[in-house]
Amino acid sequence: MNASKELYYISTRGDKTKLTSSEAVIKGLCDDGGLYVPEFFPKSGISLDELAGYDYKTTAYEVMKLFFTDYTESELKDCINKAYDDKFDDESIAPLVKKGDQYFLELFHGKTIAFKDMALSILPHLLTTAMKKNRVDKEVVILTATSGDTGKAALAGFADVPGTRIIVFYPKGGVSRIQELQMVTEKGRNTKVVGVKGNFDDCQTGVKLIFNDETLRKELEEKGFVFSSANSINIGRLIPQVAYYFYAYGRMVKSGAIKAGDKLNFTVPTGNFGNILAAYYAGRIGLPVGRLVCASNENKVLFDFFNSGCYDRNRDFILTSSPSMDILVSSNLERLIYHALRDDAVKTASFMKELRDYGKYDVGKDKMAGFNGFYGLYTSEDEVFKTIRSVYEKTGYVIDTHTAVAAAADIKYRSMGFDDHPGVVISTASPYKFTRNVMKALGADVSTGDDFELVDELESISGVKIPPAVEEIRNADIIHDTVCEKEDMKEIVKSSLI
Repeated sequence: MNASKELYYISTRGDKTKLTSSEAVIKGLCDDGGLYVPEFFPKSGISLDELAGYDYKTTAYEVMKLFFTDYTESELKDCINKAYDDKFDDESIAPLVKKGDQYFLELFHGKTIAFKDMALSILPHLLTTAMKKNRVDKEVVILTATSGDTGKAALAGFADVPGTRIIVFYPKGGVSRIQELQMVTEKGRNTKVVGVKGNFDDCQTGVKLIFNDETLRKELEEKGFVFSSANSINIGRLIPQVAYYFYAYGRMVKSGAIKAGDKLNFTVPTGNFGNILAAYYAGRIGLPVGRLVCASNENKVLFDFFNSGCYDRNRDFILTSSPSMDILVSSNLERLIYHALRDDAVKTASFMKELRDYGKYDVGKDKMAGFNGFYGLYTSEDEVFKTIRSVYEKTGYVIDTHTAVAAAADIKYRSMGFDDHPGVVISTASPYKFTRNVMKALGADVSTGDDFELVDELESISGVKIPPAVEEIRNADIIHDTVCEKEDMKEIVKSSLI
């Protein structure tokens, strides 16, 4: 066991059951429907001067050991070494680059060219280690809803992992063609991919209902199965993301952009709120985080929340050029609500019930002081395309649509003059994952031809080699062709397992 004080995980909604980190990784979601949060925030004790000299694996260990206290040093380092290996195409794992007057933390150098690889490369190892530690002899069924990126990253992580099966639900017609092909061509024998006639919120709600179906859970346990999640509701997904904010800070110190101890802002393209919540956790354990700019696309439910205190999903769902952010129910915001209200599980549960029953809740203006570390902005579709083109014309650097949402928000925030802290834009996906819209932004004619012709054109324009993740699906066979109504998700799961 690590030398840190033992850290237990509890529910945001008041269930008093305490789980170790490995138990929480296995379980995924609390029995009362809440999300697991640390009982307290440990203090890192990491020297910010020394952080500048750490490589990614060292940084990851120093951060994760604080949260995963029942994993031994050798267990945790083994998980880290297996996760962050040559499957990443850059030896730094998460390179920090400066383009013009903006810094970008590139989180798309993993196997599926999206930031989800940063956590989903390690989650299978954390989970299988946890199963051994807790003598779980059942087969773990990973249920995942995806708005595009989590699905393939989870499939890649869990494909053919002994003792696991994975079922991924995605909104049919609500992801890019490249994203869909990455999922439906997955060859892992323990994998199943299902298109749902609906949007991401329908997929996410369906998965949560399955998790909370006590009758189904007992039925499957009798058959030797236990559910877990690969979504960012699982602390095994959330905690590894904290590490790259420390790494970014260390890179900024090393480059001379900041001095150790200076505050650093982060602008994060945000949908389900897990990525930016990880930055908040980094601040809670000691990283000098300035302002967290929550960048939304035209589905601006989070922008409205941070500006009013009212979370209201009762609005039109907009399909945008940044589909991974097309979300109206940001699950991880529940964790922030809990922390910002000083760990008030009763109030948090009440708000989540209002969200379920009425589609909205109002924290109240008087309670918004607890959210002062955040600032909400949103980027219109027109601004997304203009930003991609502007960044390219000024620097020769091509960014994807999600990164453009954040890049535009970063420019807006700095122009407001609230502070003079340097900032980092979190770059969440390769432009190759959203080639059609990226090429449209760059002035290409996208009305004819297929996505792979545009991929070739993007390679010529950007000077960046086409990633293997794209090349390998160019002529791959479609393996998963199941499509279902949102009401049939439970039956799909049962028929796949029993």
